[in-house]
Amino acid sequence: MNPSATGWIKKLIKDLNPNKVLNNTSLENYYEAFRHCGFIYGSNVEIVANLIKNRDYESEELCKINLVIALLIIHINSESDNDFYTDVDAFYNALNKKRPSFLNIFIGNKDKEDSVERIINKRIQIDDNLIDKSFNYFITNALLFIDVIAFRVYLENQNISDDFLKDHEIIIESIVINTLNAKKNKSDYDENLIALFEQSARYEHEKVLDFDQAITKIETEIFAKYCLDMAAMATWTDAKIDSKEENFLSQLGSRLDLSELHVHQAASSIESFYKKFKEDVPLLGSKNIVKTFYDNSTSFVLKLIKRNGKRLTKELVESKELLLLLSQSTIRDLSKEEQKKVQDQLLDIFKSIPSLAIFLLPGGALLLPIVVKFIPKLLPSAFDDNRIEEEEEKKE
Repeated sequence: MNPSATGWIKKLIKDLNPNKVLNNTSLENYYEAFRHCGFIYGSNVEIVANLIKNRDYESEELCKINLVIALLIIHINSESDNDFYTDVDAFYNALNKKRPSFLNIFIGNKDKEDSVERIINKRIQIDDNLIDKSFNYFITNALLFIDVIAFRVYLENQNISDDFLKDHEIIIESIVINTLNAKKNKSDYDENLIALFEQSARYEHEKVLDFDQAITKIETEIFAKYCLDMAAMATWTDAKIDSKEENFLSQLGSRLDLSELHVHQAASSIESFYKKFKEDVPLLGSKNIVKTFYDNSTSFVLKLIKRNGKRLTKELVESKELLLLLSQSTIRDLSKEEQKKVQDQLLDIFKSIPSLAIFLLPGGALLLPIVVKFIPKLLPSAFDDNRIEEEEEKKE
């Protein structure tokens, strides 16, 4: 089976024989295996439960295989009368019915098998996630497990809304922020991620859920376990969990109606995973999803800015109010009203530059603080003087 070639899902199903292997089981029974293989963490290193032979697949290929297996587990144990391809195709199209840019690639395609393969490919690839996928908070595949949870809801109700994804992602966001804030000593990555979440408008929500609201919206045990694992990942920025973080995880587990055993498993699993697979996940190493988010986001945004530097500089110079606010941002924190002005005016500029249209899509504003950070490097040196002086003061 070659997950990078046409027909791979059909071949996977034949090799796996899911009707025999996966029947009369449940996603809950396989949860620990999905955590062990890295699917829960967004860093796939193995095929879940070694259900098929690992032929030295790339991480992206492993992720595709594990996602399909998870969807198969849900489908085989559902009461749906449809075949797997029909239900998966309908599920993802229902999620994206408000996004014609995503659906356009499937218009006129009557082959459900091919359609599902293309959807899965679109779901996994990081660059495409930034454009078509609402899961661009962490810029990794760690939130794909919400797809699996949503697929079960879809099969139960024969209906699903992208509000389901939004709501679940916002819950995760709230928990991650509170986990990071529980740290005794925050790293630059912790502070940057918190700032990115708190400063950026997402979707049409004016503000994120507070912690208590987020907890009350968690309705299933499996999603509660998932939230706890995401919190455990957030504690691993510094490759250790201190006493305050342990206490936070314990309290979170209690709020989620999970036992101390679940809390211990979440903490020990993330520790053993990153220690065991440090060499297999070079991007992460001792890092966790938090650092991955910031590293990938920064690299991507910097590439876009450099590629469009001349045109962006021209547009910025012509926008005097925006230029003034950006200049002020290098020496002081902008007020919320000023931040909103910067965001709105930047988005207006990005409308005229096609390759920067990413920032206009749902969740794209999350990356704007990174844009603001790098813009001074595009502008005349006089504009950057204060920021340089500030950096020199830190060195002294």
